[in-house]
Amino acid sequence: MGTIEVRVFDKMQQDYCYVLTAPEGEGFAAEFNPHFSPKEMLALGVFEGKYLSDCRDEFPQSWFEEAKFSDTPNPAVNYFGIKSRQPLAIWQEKGWIYGPDPRGWFQWYCRYYMGRRLPEIDQLQIKRWRGFARHAGQIRANCYPGDVFCRPRQRQALLQWAYDPFI
Repeated sequence: MGTIEVRVFDKMQQDYCYVLTAPEGEGFAAEFNPHFSPKEMLALGVFEGKYLSDCRDEFPQSWFEEAKFSDTPNPAVNYFGIKSRQPLAIWQEKGWIYGPDPRGWFQWYCRYYMGRRLPEIDQLQIKRWRGFARHAGQIRANCYPGDVFCRPRQRQALLQWAYDPFI
C-alpha cells in the first residue's frame, strides 16, 4: 500500500493532516482485536447519535449508510436506549483526550481503523481499550446468559469501545 494523506477540516480541527500507512481494517497491533468496526458501531447506535456528524468527509461514506444520527444527543438512538455520553468538556477535564484526536477514543479508533499509525498514541489508546475489558467480566458475573438488556449502561459502554456487549 502506498501512503495516502488525509486532510481534516471540521468543527474541531482545521487543516490537520495524517497519513494512512496500513490497509483499512488491517495491520492492528497483536493485542488489539476489537469486535466491531466503526461502521458497525455507528449502525448499532453509539454516542446518542451525536458523534462524527460533522466529520463525514474524513471517513468512507459507506460507514454512514446505516449510521444512526441525531441533531441533538438522543439516548433513544443508542442500541440499549440509555444515556451514555458526557460532554466533551468533562473528557478534557479528566484528561481522557490524547494526541491529535480532540474527540477522544472513538475518533482515534476510526483513524486507526482507516490505517493511521502513531506508535505512542496507539499504544496508549490500546492500553485504555484493554483496560475496559473489566466491564465484560462484570456482565458475565452478574447477568444471566442471553439477557442482553441486563446492565444496559455497561453494555452500551462496551459497544462504544468496540467490545461485544452481547456476551
